[in-house]
Amino acid sequence: MAKKVTFYKKWLYIWRNIEKTAMMTENTSAPYNIREKQEKNAAYRSLIRAELADELYERILNIIIIEKRYRDKNFTAKELAMELGTNTRYISAVINSRFNTNFSCLVNEHRIKEAQHKLVDKRYQGMTIEEIGISVGFANRQSFYASFYRVVGETPNSYRKKHTLAK
Repeated sequence: MAKKVTFYKKWLYIWRNIEKTAMMTENTSAPYNIREKQEKNAAYRSLIRAELADELYERILNIIIIEKRYRDKNFTAKELAMELGTNTRYISAVINSRFNTNFSCLVNEHRIKEAQHKLVDKRYQGMTIEEIGISVGFANRQSFYASFYRVVGETPNSYRKKHTLAK
């Protein structure tokens, strides 16, 4: 009897994993293994004073966008927090509440905006797509293509072809 129960448990475990795998493959029709954004409700986000959040928001905008620190492929939230004299939880809370995204997505969105400009600008036509991705701050081709597809909805190559033909 014990062998039958053990066999049944193993069989049930295998069957559940097969069902999970089948469900996962049905939901991953998008290329580059892009997942749906999940909302998290962290309690610490509401504990930051509004004045401090406003100040950090302005300083984050200045560092990431105006100083174009997103071009540094090694730029991290920890580095940003050290530069602002605060901790990563505050940085994360401000970015989540004011930009409605996380640090990585915020940085990647600005990288993609610059990449879109460079892909269609005649001055950069001699650069390969990979070179453009690296010049805007991506560490490798794969992360550039995945982020570009997530934000724009098409690959950098098709974006370049479509927009250079249109001009």
